[in-house]
Amino acid sequence: MALKISNTWKGRKKAAGAAPTVREYEKRFNAADGGPAEDGPSNHKDFNNLYYDLVTDFYEYGWGKSFHFAPRVPGESFEASLTRHEHFLALALGLKPGMVVADFGSGIGGSLLEIARFSGAKIVGINSNAYQLERARQLAEETELAHLAEFLHCDFLEVDAPDGSFDAAYSIEATCCAPDKISIYGEVFRVLKPGALFAAYEYCMTDRFDPQDPHHLKIKADIQLGGGLLVIDDPETIDDALTSVGFEVLETRDLALQTGPSIPWYEPLAGSGLSVASFRSSRVGRWVTRNTLRVLEGLRIAPRGTVRVAETLDLCAVAMAEAGRLGIFTPMYFIHARKPA
Repeated sequence: MALKISNTWKGRKKAAGAAPTVREYEKRFNAADGGPAEDGPSNHKDFNNLYYDLVTDFYEYGWGKSFHFAPRVPGESFEASLTRHEHFLALALGLKPGMVVADFGSGIGGSLLEIARFSGAKIVGINSNAYQLERARQLAEETELAHLAEFLHCDFLEVDAPDGSFDAAYSIEATCCAPDKISIYGEVFRVLKPGALFAAYEYCMTDRFDPQDPHHLKIKADIQLGGGLLVIDDPETIDDALTSVGFEVLETRDLALQTGPSIPWYEPLAGSGLSVASFRSSRVGRWVTRNTLRVLEGLRIAPRGTVRVAETLDLCAVAMAEAGRLGIFTPMYFIHARKPA
């Protein structure tokens, strides 16, 4: 991992190490009072790029190519649960060959490519982060799915596409990076054709979250800091934003609330794990990674600041696992909406 991260920074303007970028990120974000500083980043695009320049390789190392959560049924692998979660969105949208579909906040393209493969639809990934797009294009070529994948390098609040460009749109735990829901949902609405569907998995605090509870506030602050989030909304705010921009809401529900036997979405963050992927994301695996990086950074094999990035992500992972256990946060508030014809 350390060599991979070292190669990532080599030749870029941050080649002196991650430390300057970590300092800049932390300067722009203050979790001490439960959220961003009052004079926080005025430009969310720069803020998001700063965050994802730091964490993308850590995400891929610890989680895989699809950066999201999913509950599992007994006997189901971690990777299979992520794929099933992606197929669920494709089926909800009725994706099929010939459709052109927008993926808002497409990351390195893992989910995009799986949905394209499963549905046969052409998926257009919208992402402002140049490094993630470079990796996504590489993966599209490696998987021989480049003919079903296209990528737009732009802010997802200002998509470089005309009104009514897409047959459907989705987002997987990415619209939470927008500064407010009306702005992002309004842009989704704009680029959809009349009658087209939108589906997403959204981060939100549940009705169990108590804004007067210091423990709850600390958990939320740690998720925001480690997750690069300016805000985490509640279900009512999300639902209201959808209708405010003109969507017809078909369904909203928390998919973390499973019926029947289920392994919770946060288990990979809390459990010891049996597979390589789940071990890396587990508490023990993160401890091993963090301490290995500490040695390698001391030897100047890993760039300066690498350990600090790992510690920040670990803070977020611990907070998410606790938030999931308490039921005060969900990363999979499912929204399904239609733009009126």
